[in-house]
Amino acid sequence: MDTQNILYIIAGALALFFFAGVKIVRPTHRGLIERLGKYKKFAEPGFHWIIPFIDMMYVVNITEQMVDAQPQEIITNDNLNASVDAQIYFRVIEGEENVKSSLYNVNDYRLQIVNLARTTLRNIIGTLTLRSANSERGKINAELHNTLKNETSSWGIVIVRTELKQIDPPHDVQETMNKVVKAENEKIAAIDYATAAETVADGVKRAKIKEAEGYKRAKVLHAEGEAEAIQLVNVAADEYFTGNAQLLRKLEAVEKALMSNAKIVVPAGTELINIIGEMAGVLPVPMKKDKGGNDAETGSRSFLPRTT
Repeated sequence: MDTQNILYIIAGALALFFFAGVKIVRPTHRGLIERLGKYKKFAEPGFHWIIPFIDMMYVVNITEQMVDAQPQEIITNDNLNASVDAQIYFRVIEGEENVKSSLYNVNDYRLQIVNLARTTLRNIIGTLTLRSANSERGKINAELHNTLKNETSSWGIVIVRTELKQIDPPHDVQETMNKVVKAENEKIAAIDYATAAETVADGVKRAKIKEAEGYKRAKVLHAEGEAEAIQLVNVAADEYFTGNAQLLRKLEAVEKALMSNAKIVVPAGTELINIIGEMAGVLPVPMKKDKGGNDAETGSRSFLPRTT
């Protein structure tokens, strides 16, 4: 083997050795580099080169992650079996010490979180009845979150949130609960219908009362109008006859004369000439007239009682 071939082999081996030590850390991860089993340094995102077979890099995901606690049967305080499942969201805290804690303080934090969540759920739901467990999901979530947060504080992770996926009772119990809920809903619907009917009846009642009040008001206004009209007529009559007292006396005199069949002579220019025929029932007496139809001697007209 000549020298040139040996150089090619050495160059190839060096290239393989170099590329074997190349490591790339993504922005979503952080790395821990160990040399011969001891912590060497913290690897930020970017390019890194380690000595192959001597150095080792462990990459940790720092984005939010989710683990499922898996469904489990839990006996509630009222001795019913409930199938309970939950999801836990968490992430490794960014920073050298926290990343180191996630690897060196706990063996497998994902598995540990699942087991811790299942145990915590059994402790919480075991003290509740099935009905209260379903109605207090927010309280259960909060208690589960606080417990996991406190227990994992030294693992370099943070529990973002916890969510109960299900709290399902046995099938026969579920059917009974559905019937109870249905009955309660029907009761509420009946109450709402009765309330609505009562509201409609009350509205009709108020409308009839308003209609009666309107009719009564119209009658009152009509009566008041008639009374005012009569009052105006009386006032007008009083004012008219008060200003024409002399004419009224003349009419009374004519009435008395006619009642005794007396002959009446009325001057031609008097106001009584136009109304005596209707009020007293008299006829004019033929007399010697001039061209103007007046009494030739007296310049007046004569009247006699009208005969039927």
